[in-house]
Formats: sequence, structure tokens, C-alpha cells
Amino acid sequence: MIESREMPKKKKDETAPAKITKTKEKPLDSSKEYSSLLSDLKKQIQESQIKATISANQELIKLYWHIGKTIVEKQEKNGWGTKIVEKLGKDIQNEFPGIEGFSRTNIFRMKAFYLAYCNSLTTVGQLIEKPPEPFLTIPWGHNFILLDKLQNFEERLWYAKKAIENGWSRSVLETMIKNSFHKRHGKAITNFKATLPVSQSDLAQQTLKDPYIFDFLTLGDSAREKDIENRLMDHLQKFLVELGHGFAFVGKQYPIKVGKKELYIDLLFYHLKLRCYFVVELKAREFDGRDAGQMSVYLSAVDDMLRHEDDKPSIGMILCKTKDNILVEYALRNFNRPIGVSGYETKLVETLPKDLKSSLPTVKEIEEELEKEAGE
Repeated sequence: MIESREMPKKKKDETAPAKITKTKEKPLDSSKEYSSLLSDLKKQIQESQIKATISANQELIKLYWHIGKTIVEKQEKNGWGTKIVEKLGKDIQNEFPGIEGFSRTNIFRMKAFYLAYCNSLTTVGQLIEKPPEPFLTIPWGHNFILLDKLQNFEERLWYAKKAIENGWSRSVLETMIKNSFHKRHGKAITNFKATLPVSQSDLAQQTLKDPYIFDFLTLGDSAREKDIENRLMDHLQKFLVELGHGFAFVGKQYPIKVGKKELYIDLLFYHLKLRCYFVVELKAREFDGRDAGQMSVYLSAVDDMLRHEDDKPSIGMILCKTKDNILVEYALRNFNRPIGVSGYETKLVETLPKDLKSSLPTVKEIEEELEKEAGE
């Protein structure tokens, strides 16, 4: 009799690699996680680049400061004149071929930079300490504009801080100085102290100017509100620069229904710092007390229909061709909605040469062109 035996079971090879179950990869481009990752890395890279740029800029301006200081001290000690500056420029460029920033003109600027601030204890004390003086933070080109265009230390300091706060380019800084921004800043007549919390009213007040300078617009005395509005939209970027940092454009002739009536807001903005809507009304005439009543209606409607629960109360800004300041103060006194009133200035056609006047479109031509575009 043959005895049956079970075949021995094979032992599991514990050294064999585990079998990997392949899963179908999701497309990266449409993945929210990937988009979030990319956005986060871009932000980190940009922040790092900004820090590196600021650090390099500070070191450069420190160097220029010390070069200016050394030249002034050596000139005083040895009785040297301006020829030393020219010789230094040539010799430094020979020693460091290809290096920029050591021309005769720029070395004179270094000397002027030191002389302008050497008697300011704040500047000397904070040149190397933290936080650095604003003059050390802004680019060298910005610094020379301040030296060239302004004589007063306090004004230079004010513009330097504003350039940092608002990220002004060199050309914007020049424009702001040319248009005396420091004299117009926070000068609008408002009722903010009575209608807004202290934490918001101060910032809102400093956000407005009086007057606004729309020198990028060329308009005649007979220009209507529609003309001004359309031209401002043609130069929206310049308009936003003049309004100031934080304004985001929402729309023009923004429709809003109040009861059975359809109302149209001239210009609607949202302010990113104040976290509120800004209703802007343009008046191609002198301020009228009834303008405040109209604005109050708009603000109430915007607060009811557009304002999010996290938004602050909407603010109104009336831009008028002219205004009587006392009348404005009386008109705003008893309104419980925050309203500011400012003037504005444009470049008048009458002030231009005759040959240039003839090349500019008339109001009628502008309207015809807009109607033509709307019909296409």
C-alpha cells in the first residue's frame, strides 16, 4: 500500500520586494493642490528676491554714503577742489573695469548725499542700525530725485517714507513732488471723525487729497462730467496712481436699484486697506449742498446691496471743479454717512499752443467715437 504524502508548502520569500500597486496619476495642471503649491513657492521666491534686493540696495547706499563722507573729509583736510572727484572717477573705473556707478556725476551725487544729511543725527545714527533710515531703503535713483527736487529735510523724509509705503517708481515719485503731494495729502473736507471709528477715520482722512491733480487730462472749461469720466477711464492707471495706494477699480456708471429707480454711480472703487467701498461722484461745476444728499443715498444703497458683513462702512468722495469750503463743512455736518469733498485740476486746452490745440479732439468728436465703439 502506497502512503500518500502532502507536498511541503513553499516558504514565503521574506527578502522579495513588496509588490507596488500603481495608481493613476492625477493631471497636475488641473490639481488645486498643485496650484496652491506653485503659488506658495512663487510667493517664497518673490519674498526672497525682494529681501536680497533690499539688502543689496542698502549696502550700496551705505557705500555711497561713506565714499561721500571720505571725500568731504579729505577735501577739508588737504584743501582739495573738485578735480579730486574727476580723478577718483577715472582711477576707480580703471581699477574696476566694467563697474558702474562711479562716473564723475555720480561721485558728486555721493558727496551731495552725505552733505545733505550729515548734520541730521537721526540719519547718522540710523544709517547702520535697525530699522534703517528711509533714505537707506529707497533706491539710489530715488535718493537723488529727493536731493535734486527738494531742499527741506522733512519733506525729503516724508516723500521717502511714502515711496516705500506705496512702492512708487522713480517717475511716480517725480510726479508726486512736481504736484506737491505733501501739501494736498489728507486735506479734503470730510465728516469722517463724526461718522467713522477712530481706527478708520484717521486712515480714511489721510487717503484723500485736495485738490486732485489730473494733469494727464486736457479739457476745456465746457467739459461735462461724462467727458471727465470717460477721459479718466482712458487713463485709468494714472488715475489710480493719483488716487493713491489701495484703490481697486470696480466699475463706471455702476447700476444700483433703489426702489423703482435705477441709479448709476459715476465711479465705484474698493479700498484694500480700509476694507470698504469708495463711491466717487464727479461734478464739472461748483459743489452744491444737494450733492451730499445724493451721495448719502448712494452710500446707503451700496451698504445694503454690495457690502459684505466683514466690510467697513462705505465712503463717499465728491470731486468738484470748485467749492466753497465753508459751505462744504455746513453741508456735511449733519450727515451720518462718511463723505469727503475735494477739488480737482486738469490741464486746460486754452493753456496749450495753438498748433497743438488744433490736433486735439473736441468733446463732440470724443462722444461720437465712443458712440461708434458702443455700436460695434
